[in-house]
Amino acid sequence: MNDERTTPEPKGTSDHEFGLRLGVMAALMLLFFLAIVSKLLGIQVFDVKKYRAKASRQYEVMVTETARRGRILDRQGRPLAESVESISFYADPKHVTDPGAAARLFSETFGKSRHHYLDLFRKKRRFVWLERNVPVAQAAKLMSQKIKGIGFRREQHRYYLNVGAQLIGLTDRDNKGISGLEKSFDKELRGRDGVRVFQRSATGERYPAPDAEQVLPMNGNDVTLSIDADVQGILEEEIARAVAEFKAKSAMGIVMDARTGEIIAMANHPTFDMNRRSGLTVDQMRNRAVTDMFEPGSTFKIVMAAAATEALQWRADRLVDGHGGTLTLYGKHIRDHEPFETITFQKAIIESSNVVAASTAMKAGPEVFYRYARALGFGQKTGVGLIGESGGRFKPVSRWGSLTLPWMGYGYQVMATPLQVLQAYATMANDGARMRPFVIKSVTGPDGKKVMENGPLKVAQALKPETARYMAKEYFRAVVEKGTGKLAAIEGIPVAGKTGTAQKLHNGSYQGWRYYVASFAGFFPSDNPQYAAIIVVDEPQTEYYASAVAAPVFSRVCGRALACSLEMQKRLSMKAPEKELLDRVSTVVVPDLKGLRESDAAKLLEWNGLKLEPAGSSGGSVTSQSIAPGSKVEKETTVRVRLAKRVQER
Repeated sequence: MNDERTTPEPKGTSDHEFGLRLGVMAALMLLFFLAIVSKLLGIQVFDVKKYRAKASRQYEVMVTETARRGRILDRQGRPLAESVESISFYADPKHVTDPGAAARLFSETFGKSRHHYLDLFRKKRRFVWLERNVPVAQAAKLMSQKIKGIGFRREQHRYYLNVGAQLIGLTDRDNKGISGLEKSFDKELRGRDGVRVFQRSATGERYPAPDAEQVLPMNGNDVTLSIDADVQGILEEEIARAVAEFKAKSAMGIVMDARTGEIIAMANHPTFDMNRRSGLTVDQMRNRAVTDMFEPGSTFKIVMAAAATEALQWRADRLVDGHGGTLTLYGKHIRDHEPFETITFQKAIIESSNVVAASTAMKAGPEVFYRYARALGFGQKTGVGLIGESGGRFKPVSRWGSLTLPWMGYGYQVMATPLQVLQAYATMANDGARMRPFVIKSVTGPDGKKVMENGPLKVAQALKPETARYMAKEYFRAVVEKGTGKLAAIEGIPVAGKTGTAQKLHNGSYQGWRYYVASFAGFFPSDNPQYAAIIVVDEPQTEYYASAVAAPVFSRVCGRALACSLEMQKRLSMKAPEKELLDRVSTVVVPDLKGLRESDAAKLLEWNGLKLEPAGSSGGSVTSQSIAPGSKVEKETTVRVRLAKRVQER
């Protein structure tokens, strides 16, 4: 019987194989452990900021809290521009559970298509704006509904008293200044926005993060102007009336304190409704009083008169040659409206003789004429500090042609802005001292402390005081009392000034009666000047002589300003105005109050000389008003409003 024996494996081989397997497993475990440690080091040490930010985005949201934009105030402290509350809706598309229903609700409320809102809900971002700056009344229905993934913020939008449109300017939807003083003082007015940090719960609801730093907004500074809102309104009304009456292209006007350089009013027409901007054009937003240049015509004769009085030492009774109404120079004719022969220099200015002005300028000589024109401020910016100000066009003597000087004598071949012409007349009114015009009186911080303050600044002594006084009395007061400026007179107040009727260069020539600029610049009272003003009417069609177009507007503006301004009356030591004079400015326009808080609505009505009679929830928002927005009513009229309870922000 054969024995079958099995040869056993060597024990050492089995142990070796097991050891190899164990080593491989240990190595794999070590590698796995190292990978985990490496990843943890990457997350918690090397890339900690990256992953912390990623985590924060998932459960935190930062919301900018807009600072309240500072006010723009008139010289009496009355707001010309102020921020009032509005509502803006936003969404987190990821958490909007029923986009179709939400889009339909927003479409019904705001009139846009459902697809517009559905497209917003499809955005991959976690924050999208649905509507911005909605009036509270229009937003109230949506504010009261809790729509998952959709919230709202209370913001501010600008409300304007609606005077000085081109001067004050506008803001955009983000409360940033885009024109006028709103733009040039945007940094001061805007303030500093705050930041609020919210956390999201698992259901998407937001709540303030308890451990996050909440940065409170810092409100903007208030800017106080030298503008008087009452005088500004009068000026705007009168130049609009002139444009309509004479079918003119446009008109401008400025009222200035001749002693200090403060701009009391500055207006342009056409203008626009600052609170309803539909159809607004860049041309309407332009402040023509400082941006537009024109050949001033006879108002520029102030330069000729100054050179004759001070340099040539001519007096009012000096006899001058009128050349029969026509002066021919180098084949060109300078003509007067009447055939004057030998007349006094005073009469030449009273009757606005172009012939005498041209010949007098030539007698003074180019260097003398140029010196007086520059001293009175022509050919350089006034320094008023407004956007787009032009320095005019006044060529140096080296570039003058043979006809430049005689033509400049009566206001051609030179370009000036309305503000430059007014500055020259204010200089004469101020004993020959040229002041820098300014419109900003001060900038005040939220704490009430002055950040910046402006005051009168003398730029130059353009004329000797005795020269300025002589010119005002003997020439420019006589223009109003006996000459072309008779219709500029103000009852009971002596006025000095000058008319200017200048043809515009059109298609390379001065032909065509339709293309004229009519202006009047003057000051009052002429025996102790305090205020100066200019009226410029561009391309009047039914009349074109400044004596009939611009002079009467000057009279109405200044007369009405005196009737309503207690400051002017006190300065001129006048008695209180009669009631019938005040009645001329007794009608006002009712503002749109819907959506405003009760306090804001009351304030707006007070600005406009109206009263508020509330009904409903005290402290709520206006849902309706008894007098339609835009209606003209008497001052002191009561506007009844209905108030609804305000909805809290979420």
